[in-house]
Amino acid sequence: MKAIEFKDVSKTFKDGRNQIEALKSTNLVIEAGEFVAIIGPSGSGKSTFLTIAGGLQQPSTGQVLIKGQSLTDMKEKERTRVRFEEIGFILQSSNLVPFLTVKQQLQLVDKFKQTKKQALAHDLFEELGLNQLTDQYPNDLSGGERQRVAIARALYPEPAIILADEPTASLDTKRAFEVVELLARLSKEKQTAIVMVTHDERLISYCDRVLTMKDGQLTEED
Repeated sequence: MKAIEFKDVSKTFKDGRNQIEALKSTNLVIEAGEFVAIIGPSGSGKSTFLTIAGGLQQPSTGQVLIKGQSLTDMKEKERTRVRFEEIGFILQSSNLVPFLTVKQQLQLVDKFKQTKKQALAHDLFEELGLNQLTDQYPNDLSGGERQRVAIARALYPEPAIILADEPTASLDTKRAFEVVELLARLSKEKQTAIVMVTHDERLISYCDRVLTMKDGQLTEED
């Protein structure tokens, strides 16, 4: 099943009198259960691609489909619902709620989704090495620990799609490999489509496909 589809999607910004083509016309299909890496230099358009894929900004042309539904044609309220129900975001900045403990970060998801998955929460905390930190607040954690909590929170709702922007940037080598191994396994077990932007090419061996972004042009590596 197609999890994400780009149909002639592009994004152009104005910079004074100039037009900057942040993302050139892109056609792409990412299937459920695929783990895809996007590599490329800073400023090449990788983050623009992710924010468009997640419905955080609209393309200048073309359509983005999530599980066959056109995200581009939806009203903002409907787009917000799809983002919440179908897409998990892992960003470079952890974006944790500062006044909630590690455990409460996931309980907040339960309140919104009216679910309770204690066994899954326990498994994620164990796999990410967070069992001893569940009653800590974000300010009490290191940057790497906060990032691991953010990863747990993104995975906890079991979304159809995970969009990860440099998810291992603040982790040491051991934890970085553990996180990518976890993402690779979950993509197959849960049939989750995962798109990971990374500068660390050591991690791409876990991915099914590698795409390269250069000057807004997305190409697939052989």
